[in-house]
Amino acid sequence: MLNQLLDKLERKFRRFSISNLMLYIVLGMAVFAVADIILMTNPNNKVFLIDMIEFDRGKILQGEVWRVLSFVLVPPEFNMIFLAFALYFYWMMGTALEHQWGSFKFNVFYFTGVIGCIIAGFILGYATNYYLYVSLFLAFAILFPDEQILLFFFIPIKIKWLGLFSAFGLVVAFIMGDFQTRIFLLLSLANLILFFGKDVASRCYYTCRRYYYKWFKNK
Repeated sequence: MLNQLLDKLERKFRRFSISNLMLYIVLGMAVFAVADIILMTNPNNKVFLIDMIEFDRGKILQGEVWRVLSFVLVPPEFNMIFLAFALYFYWMMGTALEHQWGSFKFNVFYFTGVIGCIIAGFILGYATNYYLYVSLFLAFAILFPDEQILLFFFIPIKIKWLGLFSAFGLVVAFIMGDFQTRIFLLLSLANLILFFGKDVASRCYYTCRRYYYKWFKNK
């Protein structure tokens, strides 16, 4: 159903899709990160660019409307080695997903996540792009489960195991978190739920059913 709808939309709106979207996102993150690192060299400086692009409902309502979208360019941690690795990983995942789906479907996936984060931000007053990129990682893990990366730069591990660990953490956060946390998770991961929710639920159901009959019915 979803694929049929996306195929129809792609035929009509393909020309509006952004090719190499993650390249532009990663370059934007790098620019803001490097700019703030340079600003940090001035001990008297108190203005940082990243503070000016974070999602803040109060400031958006006061007129800083660019924050509605600019928060997607907030980079991860500022350790230069980790930052370089994280940005490369974002680019690699986004490029792989775009090659798998095509530019249009990848754009839909990414911007559905962005819209979910924005809605969560206006409901709860804050938003972060963290879960947006978690959804990117989990989509990559679902589609390319046997891809290997070097954990801590020297331990080879298949991406599916990291994906399962990350998914488990999200489930725990959803169960243990308060109402606001649950709303934020559901909205921020709306793209992942839309694209993979049905398939993952079906796979979990049939896996549980198979082991149930294996362990209990055959005894």
